[in-house]
Amino acid sequence: MIEQILPDRSVGVDVFEDPPEAKLWPEEEALVAGSVEKRRLEFTTARHCARQALAGLGAPPAALLSGPKREPLWPSGIVGSITHCTGYRAAVVAWDRDIASLGVDAEPNGPLPTGVLASIALDAERDRVEELLTQRPEVRWDRLLFSAKESVYKTWYPLARRWLDFDEADITFDPDRGTFDVRLLVPGPVLPGRGMLTQMTGRWLAQSSLVVTAITIDR
Repeated sequence: MIEQILPDRSVGVDVFEDPPEAKLWPEEEALVAGSVEKRRLEFTTARHCARQALAGLGAPPAALLSGPKREPLWPSGIVGSITHCTGYRAAVVAWDRDIASLGVDAEPNGPLPTGVLASIALDAERDRVEELLTQRPEVRWDRLLFSAKESVYKTWYPLARRWLDFDEADITFDPDRGTFDVRLLVPGPVLPGRGMLTQMTGRWLAQSSLVVTAITIDR
């Protein structure tokens, strides 16, 4: 599913259940020691997907530890992103010589809990979401907005190494093309040969009771 919204120079692997062959490396086990079973399954299967994606890229397998913001720490030369929600796990990787950063997120295609949209959306975004919900109710645009914001942050953080709040990016969806545009409302990181990052472009998909989003920034 995830590969439908990824560029050719990346590799994505996703599953809709937790395969019994999925195992953690010893270094990874310590990261979920004492965690509840749900968290362990999500973590284990997502790492399993990541190693399969690394193999598809032609990179050797590796333990994937976590950084200070719980972000996965990828092997040298690799950029990647992991996501999981109920009934879905996915990982995407690419060589950093091709892609500077990427972020993916998956969410159930259902309404956000009461009050969440107001906490994550700008006024203009809420207006656009309400209009889209009227025009295309088969897609939960509020949940899709949340997913897109998560993908923005996952793409932003490896480049900027600082927090990005929900209200520091303005997202506009194209419901027909399956894309979205991101306008950063704070100064972004400076990319070699490209200058300051001020905007991003992503793709989205609603399928199998899920919404998924992906952003890649070419090198």
